[in-house]
Amino acid sequence: MADPPGNNGQDAPGRFSEFVRSGRRSTLGVLWARLPRRVRAALPAFTLIALAALYPLYISSLPTGIPVIRNFPALDTGVFIIIYVIMAVGLNVVVGYAGLLDLGYVAFFAIGAYTAGWLASGQFQQVHFHFGAVGISEDLRGIHISIWLVLICAGIVTALGGILIGLPTLRLRGDYLAIVTLGFGEIIPQFFRNADSLKGFDLTNGTFGINPIDSPGFGNQLGKLGLPADYQSSFSADKLFYWTALGLLLFTIFCCVRLRDSRLGRAWIAIREDETAAAAMGVPLMRTKTWAYAIGAFFGGVAGAYYASYTSNANPSSFLFQISVFLLCMVVLGGMGSIWGVVVAGSILAWLNFEGLANIGRYLNDNTPLDFEVPKYQAGIYGALIVLMMLFRPQGLIPERRRKLELEEGVHDEDTLYGERHE
Repeated sequence: MADPPGNNGQDAPGRFSEFVRSGRRSTLGVLWARLPRRVRAALPAFTLIALAALYPLYISSLPTGIPVIRNFPALDTGVFIIIYVIMAVGLNVVVGYAGLLDLGYVAFFAIGAYTAGWLASGQFQQVHFHFGAVGISEDLRGIHISIWLVLICAGIVTALGGILIGLPTLRLRGDYLAIVTLGFGEIIPQFFRNADSLKGFDLTNGTFGINPIDSPGFGNQLGKLGLPADYQSSFSADKLFYWTALGLLLFTIFCCVRLRDSRLGRAWIAIREDETAAAAMGVPLMRTKTWAYAIGAFFGGVAGAYYASYTSNANPSSFLFQISVFLLCMVVLGGMGSIWGVVVAGSILAWLNFEGLANIGRYLNDNTPLDFEVPKYQAGIYGALIVLMMLFRPQGLIPERRRKLELEEGVHDEDTLYGERHE
């Protein structure tokens, strides 16, 4: 039998058997193998993004009555899920990249929401200022700035808040840092709750919160070009809010990927791995940590402002300590430092929080002898998930490559005297 083409008579049996095996492969497998490595690595992410972007268009055709989960999440639930994922990705900068345990991230969420309330509502009746606001009368008093500008302002204000909170606390480490950030996470919402009479000045409207808050939109002029003039008055308001939230999430992911691969990102990782060694190598600890706090706070503020605009309300009861713990669970469950892991884990936990546990509870009550409300036990369920993850997959659902290698292979030290290697 003649050798396969290109064999040149060398290693004929092995080359021929490889040739036969390759002929048995499916066409799809061959095409996949021929794709560049970068394309194969990015294809799952692009597929996930495409499915998420088209979700409002095919949600009505999805099956209902699915066992256990019953129904796919509605669009309004999808908006809340994405907002929480944005915050989780922002917290991942602080906890996953820089290794700083933050138990007060809800403070940034609250600052962003109240910034939107101050700049896009009638809270300050003594002022009459309009700039780019849509869907409201020009005679309406208060400060009414375009929500698109408000999102940027909220991110900047919250980043400054992150710097102010971070500077006096980042000299601490570990448990001490966690306790101090927890304190700030409790102080900020309480301040908003009680700042309705600062020497006679009403800053936050107390326990009632600030409402209504202006809606996003592009105004009548750009509306002539096909863009929505005002989200709230549109027939497809849920779709518009969903797509805008998804755009903000993609922007957050893009920024975090670029930061991770930058010089600053490498400095964060060095601090996370060994703060003393990083300082010895010339990494400025305080400045680098402060950047992590400021950037993480920026995305939390943007999420808070968008949340306030979507719900048309900024209320202190919406910013509880449990949210900080919930977001931290998303980071740990997905994999600390892993952007896509945090996105997947955040989506799952947020869906369980808003719809999933209630749907699962109804299914169990209808199909089993059990009769109890599953959402009442959500804290215990989330805790059990974290315990199981720490026991069986401590690296997270989609681990970061560096942390996965550390956990799977360990750190090896070599004894220089005897030349023996110890694990």
